[in-house]
Amino acid sequence: MHLRGRSTGLPRFALCTKEAILNIATYIPLIMLWVIVFTSIYRDRRATLIRRLMNRKKDKKETAQMRELAEKFIGKECLIYTYNNQIEGTVTEVTDGAVLLTHGNSCEAINMDYIVRIREYPKSKKGKKKSVVLD
Repeated sequence: MHLRGRSTGLPRFALCTKEAILNIATYIPLIMLWVIVFTSIYRDRRATLIRRLMNRKKDKKETAQMRELAEKFIGKECLIYTYNNQIEGTVTEVTDGAVLLTHGNSCEAINMDYIVRIREYPKSKKGKKKSVVLD
C-alpha cells in the first residue's frame, strides 16, 4: 500500500495506532511525576499544619481551658476528633495530659495535645443514637 510518498507494508490505521500509543507513552511519565509532586506538597502542608497547631497548643493556658471543657463531658458518650481520626466512647476521666475513654470493655487514653474537637454523640428526636454521623 502506498501512502502519500511513504511506502510501508502496514495499512494506514496501523500507523495511527502506533503513533497514538507513542503519544500516550510519552505522557505517562509526566502524569506520574505530577502525581508524585502534588502528593508530596500535600503531605508537607499537612505536616506544617500539625506542627503549627502543636506549637500553639503548648501554651498552658489553652491546655487548661481544654481540660475544663473536657471535664463537662465526663460520663457522656462522645465523639473525640484528633488530627487523623475520630474516636467514639464514654469519657470516664480527664487528667492534665489525657482523656480516658471506655468503649465496650476497652479503655483508651488520648493525649490532650492531639484532640481537636469533643462533642456529645448526636441523638435523634426520640433520644436514640444516630446510626450515621456525617462530619
